[in-house]
Amino acid sequence: MGSAKKSANDSGSAARKARIEEMRRAERSRERRNRILTIGVSVVVVAGLVVGAAVLVRSQSDDSDTAASDSKGTGKFVTDADGVKTWDTKLTQNHVTKTVDYPMEPPVGGDHNAVWMNCNGDVYTKAINNMNAVHSLEHGAVWVTYNSKAAKTDIDALAAKVKKTPYTLMSPDDKQADPIMLSAWGKQRTVTSATDPNVDKFLEEFVQGEQTPEPGAACTNGLSQ
Repeated sequence: MGSAKKSANDSGSAARKARIEEMRRAERSRERRNRILTIGVSVVVVAGLVVGAAVLVRSQSDDSDTAASDSKGTGKFVTDADGVKTWDTKLTQNHVTKTVDYPMEPPVGGDHNAVWMNCNGDVYTKAINNMNAVHSLEHGAVWVTYNSKAAKTDIDALAAKVKKTPYTLMSPDDKQADPIMLSAWGKQRTVTSATDPNVDKFLEEFVQGEQTPEPGAACTNGLSQ
């Protein structure tokens, strides 16, 4: 019985690693194509893009305040039987410059900054900007957060786990209600400690999980502390 369970767990872990590796290969392929295209752009085209970008930035700036306000829309968490909370309304995905006032802490989605936080097993020792972290969640990352009530042994153990897991990031968040929380796009749960089996369950299900709006999008070449 125990052997069968272990085999199933190993199989699930191998499948997740294979899925992540496939996403990372696709990401590297996109980066190579982007470099080739960049090298081939002429000076005239670059000049045109600069002018066009200036117009676009002004246009997006005009719209960003409205987009940010829309992020404050109604919604609430619904707790599933397994203890995972799901946000019950559609989360917006606009890129904005104005600070977003999220209805939950840590946020699990909504309008966000155009630059993501690096989330390739990155562990941050200082609080990070929610708007950049939400972009990471959009890319399929799981965000591990903790407040001042979390035990140092748990923080260290979680940091070690995150460092070994692509599409994850970790940071302190003293505004959150519980000592240790896990967040993905539209999903969130509290865990009791680093050894809580729900930590691995959450990572297994939501790292590049079905909830991901942009599966395979980059978790590198973003913002870092």
